[in-house]
Order: sequence, then structure tokens, then C-alpha cells
Amino acid sequence: MGKRKQRPTRLSDPRLIPSWIGVGLFWLIGQLPWPILQAFGRTVGRLAWYLAKSRRQVTITNIRLCFPERSEEEQLNLAHRCMISTGEAILEMAGSYNNHRIDLNKRATFVGMEHIEKAKAEGKGILLLGMHFNTLDSCSRMLATELDFHAVYRPNDNPVIDRLIDRGRRRYVKGTIDRIDIRQMIRRLRNGEVIWYAPDQDYGTAHAVFVPFFGIPAATITATSRIARMGKCAVIPIAHYRHPDGRYEIEFGPALDNFPSGDDERDTARINKTIEHYVRKCPEQYLWVHKRFKHQPPGQAKRY
Repeated sequence: MGKRKQRPTRLSDPRLIPSWIGVGLFWLIGQLPWPILQAFGRTVGRLAWYLAKSRRQVTITNIRLCFPERSEEEQLNLAHRCMISTGEAILEMAGSYNNHRIDLNKRATFVGMEHIEKAKAEGKGILLLGMHFNTLDSCSRMLATELDFHAVYRPNDNPVIDRLIDRGRRRYVKGTIDRIDIRQMIRRLRNGEVIWYAPDQDYGTAHAVFVPFFGIPAATITATSRIARMGKCAVIPIAHYRHPDGRYEIEFGPALDNFPSGDDERDTARINKTIEHYVRKCPEQYLWVHKRFKHQPPGQAKRY
């Protein structure tokens, strides 16, 4: 067997030229007016339904697993709407990162801010229990006008794409934190700061337990309860939705009571149940293109 090619790590690596061209096009597209961006995004999503066959199949599989009560026709319809929403999100991201002439605040409605104010009044740091809805980047920009927060993220393997995302988000969030930098999260939470943290993706089986998500075993990291315990903070769910009229709703739920409980597995199951509650409100806008059930318990059949 030949040696495995190493991924490029230097921004000047010639292999990254296509990525740089893509970033340039991304900037150019981001200058479009917001309604045109959204319409263009929906078109991209419709095309992806036919062209991005592997992601389409992942989406269909997730929907069938998580919504077995729906008919096959309803499942396919939901999967199709998910792909359209994902395409819309990609173009919204271009505008959120690159076009600050657009005033997105006019489009935002905040629900449940009293839960944030209550935690602040108690002198607590806040761990925002984030969820990977497609409106993540556009609503994060809107949220930043109401709340100073740090965003936890997983660095992208492509250094050009990682630079795009990190620089794009740093324009409106207070800062970004690598998801493995638990110490920094705890330090900031103890100082009364706010951190957005989303544990709803499959990061592998290390430091994870298999707990239900929509009734399906899902490898879920247990770090949420550990961070909350060591950070001595309030854990407040945050969800965000795109309305048909082009407005957005950012919703905060009540701080989780008796959390952490001391039982990491039970706490992690509770986290998944909480996220499921918000996803059911608007399932077509959740990131179902992600292989949420990629890892399964020993002896279980592969889902993809």
C-alpha cells in the first residue's frame, strides 16, 4: 500500500487554490440582497436533492429513523424540505459572514430572554445548549447584538475553510473556542461569561455514551454535564427558526433544573431529549444531512 497523502496545512499550499477560489465566490455571492440570497439558496437545495446523492440518502435515512410514524410520502417530503433548507442556510452563511450592510436585526424576534436575565441576576455563567439548526450562523449574528458570547466549534480539516468560518464568526461573536479546550470554557463560565455549545453531533465513541435521540441509540459526548459541573453555570437551551415571511425566531428555554445530576449518562440522555423537543417544532430546519447515527453500539447494524 502507498503512503497516505497528508492533508494540506499551509494556506499557501497549491492544493488549496480551488478552496481559495471558492471562498472568493462565497464572498461575491454574499453581497446579494438577503431575499435573493435566500431564493438562490432554495434553488441550490433543490439541485442538491438530485445532485448530492449521498447527502440526500443520509437525510432520508435520518428522517425514516426519527419519524417512523409518518408515511413514506411524508418522510420523503420532509427530507426534500430539509435539503432545500440546508441550501438556503449555505447562502445565508455567505451573507452573514461577508455582508454587513444587511441589517438582520430587523428580522429577529427573541423569546425567553427572561431566562438569560435570571441567570445573570444570580451571577452565573451561562452555557447555551446549542443545536445544529440550519439557521445557526445567521441567527448567531442576530444573537450577538443582544448577548456577548463565545462560540465553541470544531476546526475544519481544510485550513482555508476553517479560516473562512473562524473569521466570519469572529466578526460578531466575542470569540471562538476549540471544542477540546475544556479548560478555557470552564474558566470563562466561572467568570460569568456566556458560551454557545452544541453536543448534538456524532463525534465518535470517545468520551461518549449511547443514549436515545428520537428513540435511536446515538453516540453523544458526556462533556456537557462535566462542563456545567466544573463551570458552576446555568445550562439554557437555545433554538432558532426561520419563518416563511423571512423573519427569524431565537428561543431560549428555562435553565435545566438539577443539572448536572451526578449521573453523566442520565444527564446526556436528558440533553438529547431536550434537543429533540426543539427539533420537533421545526424538523425541516435541523441538520439532518449529518450522519447523526454513524456510530452504533456493538452488535447493532450500521445505519448508513
